[in-house]
Amino acid sequence: MSSLFGKQIGRYVLLEKLGEGGMATVYNAYDTRLDRNIALKMILPSRQSSKIFLDRFKIEAKALAQLSHSNIVKVLDYGEEEGVPYLVMEYVPGGSLKESLYGAIPWAHAARILAPIARALEYVHQQKIIHRDVKPSNILLDENDQPMLSDFGVVKLIETNETVDLAATGVGVGTPEYMAPEQGMGKEVDFRADIYALGVVFYEMVTGQKPYTGESSMSVVIQHVTGHMP
Repeated sequence: MSSLFGKQIGRYVLLEKLGEGGMATVYNAYDTRLDRNIALKMILPSRQSSKIFLDRFKIEAKALAQLSHSNIVKVLDYGEEEGVPYLVMEYVPGGSLKESLYGAIPWAHAARILAPIARALEYVHQQKIIHRDVKPSNILLDENDQPMLSDFGVVKLIETNETVDLAATGVGVGTPEYMAPEQGMGKEVDFRADIYALGVVFYEMVTGQKPYTGESSMSVVIQHVTGHMP
């Protein structure tokens, strides 16, 4: 991936890799037209392979670009480079909530951090969009420590019949530690899956640990489905 640094994709020049997950790689990049830094998320090649996917990606990206909320990272642009689709988003320099968590914190402090995220979720749910991957690494902090929810709808962009979900375990696309039971089982989800995930984030913030962990994605999902919340 280091060979991509300095590569120009459209009008964007890749500067450094900010992170990589099972679905995409995110870069800090420079917008040569508007003279500013942006975050460029490239979908991993294993997650896309057809014109049908690319057409659907464009439709969903346009919908995400219409979202406007002070606590949601704005989608600015989208495109395709050698058959690989990408999203262009605001660059938030303060890191993520995941990076700032060091053990349990008082519940009132955790609530103050997550209340704006809850309002952001309410806004997008009114637009009939579901996040599907609410977790600390998707909650970014700006220079004023204001939380901003990122990757809205990105899981849905990638969640198609053509993709292989979590090593073909039958688990839905997302992050098992924060998945509602119905999402983990690959069933249809609605806004309640996001509320469940936000509750797990809150639990983790006030206790310093996730409610369920395991050696495999499926073992974590099973605990969410059959276990009792600690």
